[in-house]
Amino acid sequence: MKFIGAHVSISGGAENAPENAEKIGARAFAMFTRNQRRWKSPPLSAQTITRFKKRCNHAGFDPKYILPHDSYLINLGHPEQEGLEKSRDAFFDEMQRCEQLGLQYLNFHPGSHLNKLAPEQCLDRIAQSIDLALEQTTGVAAVIENTAGQGTNLGYRFEHLARIIAQVTDSSRVGVCLDTCHLHGAGYDIMTKSACEKTMAEFDRVVGIGFLKAMHLNDSKKDFGSRVDRHESIGKGVLGMAPFDFIMNDARFDDMPLVLETPDDTLWEKEIRLLYDLIR
Repeated sequence: MKFIGAHVSISGGAENAPENAEKIGARAFAMFTRNQRRWKSPPLSAQTITRFKKRCNHAGFDPKYILPHDSYLINLGHPEQEGLEKSRDAFFDEMQRCEQLGLQYLNFHPGSHLNKLAPEQCLDRIAQSIDLALEQTTGVAAVIENTAGQGTNLGYRFEHLARIIAQVTDSSRVGVCLDTCHLHGAGYDIMTKSACEKTMAEFDRVVGIGFLKAMHLNDSKKDFGSRVDRHESIGKGVLGMAPFDFIMNDARFDDMPLVLETPDDTLWEKEIRLLYDLIR
């Protein structure tokens, strides 16, 4: 079964996310657990935690179909010690919030070398950062998102993801979220069914399909291999419908959160229906 949703707002508190997801007909959702534009936020209150769990239960959202995303400020491969420690502290805080909310995943962009560190060293530093967070928490898996490779961002090659995963001590608590827009931007062809098959075969060979825990379903405003991350609404970008048809009809993408991060939230309900209608 497919579980499709979107990255919904937590305006007014994290406890509002389940209701916002339910309103658009979602069976899964993504969210921030706090203000993602700040390094520090007040801790989750007992009331927020209780309400979040109660509303998830009422709306029928199983934690395994909820994909919280960390702050974009965090860089787990930061080349400078101060920035690294700040990022590691914030990442641990995010993992702890997921633990408190009873969630199983924390989705994040791996990190950037900022032209101050060799890419290999940066990847190793990211793995070390993940290990530190896992050591201090229980029950939450770190889900690495592939990137488009914009600027000095790493994670745009499957080999990057594999190198990080190989160095995480507890491989049962690490996974991958593949973003369709990012795949396209990074130069992985998903424009046709046969291209999708080839790309997924490469992912399985390099990383391992067992590590795939979630997908971000986004069309792209930019051309193939542009290394630019610009999301577009489903069917309105350069990808066309082929990759989404492939995902909707392939069992490898069953029983995981399939999350829209498309730019027009007024279309999310329509996009969710469109994706479900692709299922044969």
